[in-house]
Amino acid sequence: MTTEILSKNQSIPGNFWQWKGHNIYYVKAGNNHPTKPPLLLIHGFGASTDHWRKNIAQLQDTFEVWAIDLLGFGRSAKPNIPYSGDLWQEQLADFITEVIGKPTVLAGNSLGGYASLCVGAKHHNLVAGLILLNSAGPFSDQKTVKPSLIGKVTKAILLQPWASYLLFQYTRRKSVIRKTLEKVYLDKNAVTDQLVEDIYRPSCDQGAAEVFASVFKTPQGEKIDILLNQLKCPLLMLWGEGDPWINAREKGQKFRQYYPNLTEFYLKAGHCPHDEIPTEVNNLISDWVLTIK
Repeated sequence: MTTEILSKNQSIPGNFWQWKGHNIYYVKAGNNHPTKPPLLLIHGFGASTDHWRKNIAQLQDTFEVWAIDLLGFGRSAKPNIPYSGDLWQEQLADFITEVIGKPTVLAGNSLGGYASLCVGAKHHNLVAGLILLNSAGPFSDQKTVKPSLIGKVTKAILLQPWASYLLFQYTRRKSVIRKTLEKVYLDKNAVTDQLVEDIYRPSCDQGAAEVFASVFKTPQGEKIDILLNQLKCPLLMLWGEGDPWINAREKGQKFRQYYPNLTEFYLKAGHCPHDEIPTEVNNLISDWVLTIK
């Protein structure tokens, strides 16, 4: 595929890869570097490769950069199957093996961070380094609040197809997408019409409602501390401190407890620092990756 020079606002031209009978969308930019590992960028829940366009535009000058839509998201297929961290771990591991073809640095945001950590823990030979940006996932000793009667009833209702479908139809409205993003971005100017459209568009695909519904049925995956105990590669943590969904300092301390030999930075951003302050994040990624032997 011919590599194109992309501006940070362009949609990224890509290809499809067949995995287990499903179309998986991915993009590639930059050139192969014999002395530098390739980068693979993995989006969070509801996002896609488009969420990394500002990063690819800069990082492609230094690295071979790949980004992929997880099964169920973006332009990838949305089959009505159970979704889990194990499924995406297998998808990413096979993609590195079959398409990229050499050990790779994975960078994942939120859900994509958790999926990346699963790959790093289980497939040491495929992962040259790991970059987690406001990564999702619980620790074993994380306190769980017993749900109230109302909470139990609400969950039971949301397990019903009609209820999850109605919730999906509400949350996919562009006005609701914008309000949600404005809650998790410190810089409201970063919440552009294009960003809203990038998240709205895949929700129109056949099967998108079923993927959304699967969130309420998916069992919790392996705990972060268990995964960190299996990890062997260099680890960079980038935290947007303004994230209302994650207590960045508290969670960062937990990561250091189980993986002391990591590098971390706390940034003036929300849940998606790579999109909100891309130049700062890109520079941190570049500097760190170039230290990997």
